Parts: sequence; structure tokens; C-alpha cells
Amino acid sequence: MDGVDGHRRAWGWVAHLRGGGTTPWSGWAGQGERRGAYLPGAQQLELLRRLNLAGSPGPELVERVLAASAPGRGSPDLELLGADGGSAFGPRPVDPAALPDAELTRVASSLLADDLVAAGTPPRRSPAFVRPWRIRYRLVGDPWLADPVRDALIARGRPPGGRGSTILVLGTDLATMLTDAWTSRAFDDGGPAWREWLDPLAAARGLPRRVDLERAAATWTERVGAARVGIVVDPARLPRLVGLRRPLPAAPRPPADAVDLARRVAAVLGILVLPPRRAELLRHTLLPRLLDAPGRPLAVPAEHADWVVERATRLRDVLLRAGYAVHGDPDLLVPRRADLTAAGAEPTEAGVLGLAVRLLLGWDRPADREEQR
Repeated sequence: MDGVDGHRRAWGWVAHLRGGGTTPWSGWAGQGERRGAYLPGAQQLELLRRLNLAGSPGPELVERVLAASAPGRGSPDLELLGADGGSAFGPRPVDPAALPDAELTRVASSLLADDLVAAGTPPRRSPAFVRPWRIRYRLVGDPWLADPVRDALIARGRPPGGRGSTILVLGTDLATMLTDAWTSRAFDDGGPAWREWLDPLAAARGLPRRVDLERAAATWTERVGAARVGIVVDPARLPRLVGLRRPLPAAPRPPADAVDLARRVAAVLGILVLPPRRAELLRHTLLPRLLDAPGRPLAVPAEHADWVVERATRLRDVLLRAGYAVHGDPDLLVPRRADLTAAGAEPTEAGVLGLAVRLLLGWDRPADREEQR
């Protein structure tokens, strides 16, 4: 692009993107006038271009994207290749289209975290009157199974706890419990990526603490005795065990990309709010928006099938030998090998970024609602 002023070219591209343009930086030859002290970073500009490709971001979102930062581990805001003014120090300028999707997701996650804080949590129904004749229980085990059940029971006037409580250890097939453990952590405090978390467990042939039913049952046995500990592997049995006739809600199953996006947003939310508030925003505001996202639920990859079946078989046998009351077929703890060797879904960088873009375009912020009135 001989004869083109790189700095003016860059400002022209910024104006093009502000107006909804989708031309990549490498194909842009126009020029424009300076509109600020600094050019936006390459990550922010490329994210805005992706938003323009996917829909029509409003003026407020456009300016938020251009002013956003890229938190967490990764590159700092990067300069445009060929925009002139590059420094001899620091990261080299880049072609925005060549940036990894993860770099754009970092910026999008920061914006989504701000949206979550602005949206708050929906009003929650006050707990019903606690019935004095209720069956006393505690729910432990798989947290992704137990949490929605516990919330529903509290709303129906049957909160956990009390003297003489029966300890109900919730579980299901081990492959699902592994995905539940990572999902629960993603919607609590973020944590490592799926493979960074799972592969070391498989190498050590261990179980995460959150779904180690053997450990949970043994811990409560030391406190209250084995006679008051039960293993629940069939969710249909749970209502009767806590004194209800109506069914209880099942655990939500967001797609794999949705769980990974929640994990990344959680990392940013940790800077903005305290941990209990973070979990509330992730589970009660973000999660409902993710349930209709495209894609398949998370699954343990086929390469870990032998470990999962072997470890699940051992878990079943240990629980049976201990003499606990088991509600449901104990073989349900052992996943079918055919299910494990089928192609499983894992998060992908492109899928996570695409979902983040979809959420940003569809998010109804309080400020947007005020403008529409």
C-alpha cells in the first residue's frame, strides 16, 4: 500500500468498524482522521469486526469494545501491523485477523463480566414455611446434581439440616460426575481449562474431591455412623427420601463451549465482586442464558475410557462392601464403555468466542432498556 499513511489508515479502519464495517485490516486501504490519543488495540478492533460480521452492535457496545482491556494471562493490547508508530520495545505489532481466538475471548469475557454485574440476579422466591414434621436430611456428593435440588427443597419449605439428619450422597455414572465437577467449579470460581484439569487426574487415576463419593460417605460415617448414610444413584428416588411427592429439578446441561465461557468470565468477575456474589451471578444470571446455546454437553474424551470404567467399578464395589444403603442400581455408577468411546464434546476456542459474541449482541443491559423508553 505504497503512499498510504499508516497512522491515518489505522484511524480510517477504526471509523470503518465503528460504522459497522467488516473489511479485515489487511484489506483496508482507506484513510481517516485521528479521534483520540491512542488507537484501540488489535484485539479490540478484531473483536468489533467479528461482532459486525455476526450482527449489529449498538453504539454503546461499539465504544465499550474499543475501550475494553484484555484481562488475565495473554498478550497486552497489541498495535496494528503497518500502522506506524511501533515501539522497538514490547510485543510486535500484529495483523488482527491472525490473532488466536482466545485473545479475542479475553476481551469479550471482560465485557460479559461487566454485563453480569450490571444485570444483577433475578428476584428469587422467598423460602416456603419450614414444616416441623419434615424429614431431616443433608445432600452431599456431586455438587452439580445437589445444588439445584437443594434450592428447590428450600423453596418448598424443606431445607437441609437438623438433628438426626440422614446423609444422602448423590451421584451418577462417573463420566458424568467428572464433567459435573469441572462444570460446578467453572460456575463457582473458574479454575483451569478442561484438559488441564482432567488429564492430570487421569494420569494419577484419582478422583476430584467434589465427586469422590467414597470419601464423602466415609467422612460422614465417622460423624454419624453408616446407618445414617445413603448413596443415591437414581434421581427418581430422591423425592421420596426427602418427603416429597413431586419430582425435583434435574441438573442443567449447558454445552461444552458454554461451560468454558463461564469459566473465563468467572476469572474476571473475581476482580469485580466477592466470591459468593460471583457464584450467584454465574449460576442465576449467566447460566440461564447459556442453556439454549448451540453445541453438545461436555463429555470425557474416549482416551480416558479405561481409567473411568476401572475407577467407577472400584467405587461401586467399595460402596457396596461398606454396607451403605444404595437407592438405585449401583451399576449406574459405572458408565457404559460404548458411551465413553463415542466422540465426546470438548470446548473449542472458536466455539467459545462465537458464543461470547452471541451473548454480547443479545445482552439487554439496564442502560439499553432506559434508552428504549
